[in-house]
Amino acid sequence: MKIDKRLIKRGMDLAVAVVGLAATAPIQAVAAVAIRCTMGRPVLFRQQRPGLNGQIFEMVKFRTMHHVDTVRGRVTDEERLTKLGQLLRSTSVDELPTLWNVLRGDMSIVGPRPLLVEYLPLYSPEQARRHDMRPGLTGLSQVSGRNAVSWDERFRLDVAYVDGWSLRGDVEILLRTVAAVVKRDGISAEGEATMTAFRGSAAPEPPTSQGRG
Repeated sequence: MKIDKRLIKRGMDLAVAVVGLAATAPIQAVAAVAIRCTMGRPVLFRQQRPGLNGQIFEMVKFRTMHHVDTVRGRVTDEERLTKLGQLLRSTSVDELPTLWNVLRGDMSIVGPRPLLVEYLPLYSPEQARRHDMRPGLTGLSQVSGRNAVSWDERFRLDVAYVDGWSLRGDVEILLRTVAAVVKRDGISAEGEATMTAFRGSAAPEPPTSQGRG
């Protein structure tokens, strides 16, 4: 009897999530204490994100920013992002609590990154196909430049992953992820604290008429 590759993928997700949560428990404990001491409560950042088939779930990460405070001049992401937050992001430690989302089945270890709910109506039909698989902690676009990759290129890579994914490909992406984290490449877009907001892709201009005389 042939076993569905997606069931194997889910089994791999569970195994990696359980081992990852156990192995990183001391690191997460230290990170939680550091966040509590420098930024206060809450320690975790929770946000609604679209998952498989666009279904909404609550993603959890370690908090890396101060709350908005106009008096102290903490309004933009760049102003709110703390030095500790920068460290957590550059080492991807802020992502460790998201392993709980993998354990729950909201996410996969490898897949297109879950973006903001407000982006859903901005996708083209082709870009929306990124939701044909569970979102991932890491993915093809992340190992191809992380936040330094343009939106159009990111979506192209996401759809390419959905169309051609394989278990071997997932393992390769995981290995490339380790290398990207060690190098700390593409943590933010040029001139941005994180990534520029997606405003929708520009529609291609219609071809100009070139009548023959």
